[in-house]
Amino acid sequence: MIFVKVPRPGRVKTRLARGVGAPEAARWFRAQSRALIRSLRADPRWEVRLAVSPDAEGLATRALPGGAARQAQGGGDLGARMARALFEAPPGPVLVIGADIPGVTPAVIARAFAALGRADAVFGPAEDGGFWLVGLGAARRAPRDLFRGARWSSADALGDVLGNLSGVRVGFADRLADVDEPEDLRRLRR
Repeated sequence: MIFVKVPRPGRVKTRLARGVGAPEAARWFRAQSRALIRSLRADPRWEVRLAVSPDAEGLATRALPGGAARQAQGGGDLGARMARALFEAPPGPVLVIGADIPGVTPAVIARAFAALGRADAVFGPAEDGGFWLVGLGAARRAPRDLFRGARWSSADALGDVLGNLSGVRVGFADRLADVDEPEDLRRLRR
């Protein structure tokens, strides 16, 4: 499941936009999310679903590629929205990723599913201390409030969530970089 916002200037990548401008940040996010969705949809090993925001606009927009089932993210903070997506997903293992991770490829996702086969939960650590992927096995052996107290957009986000998973077997996927700040985009372009 790919968490994605409708790529509108001023609504997406706001930290990035402070350094490159809202139109450029939205252009980058639109291109990145389209490429990611198309790449992952082309692989027959999994079904790609989009969790969209804002809800009504995301369900109707043509700014995102078609062909993938869409569902509204719904209300609440990021943790509440991700927990809902994880626990209300169709049967089977489920991965939730963001749309702003340029290093995600089908091979990376396959390795994450393989890690999930040996664990109850899997995380893809981000270079900034957060995480770009979270997944649960078919049994969904994790507390529904697994994101409780997470300090989002900080170097503590992954550690905060891991602290909520006592007794849960945790595995890890590839460590990747997301694009949140102008320096992240400059590094990517280099």
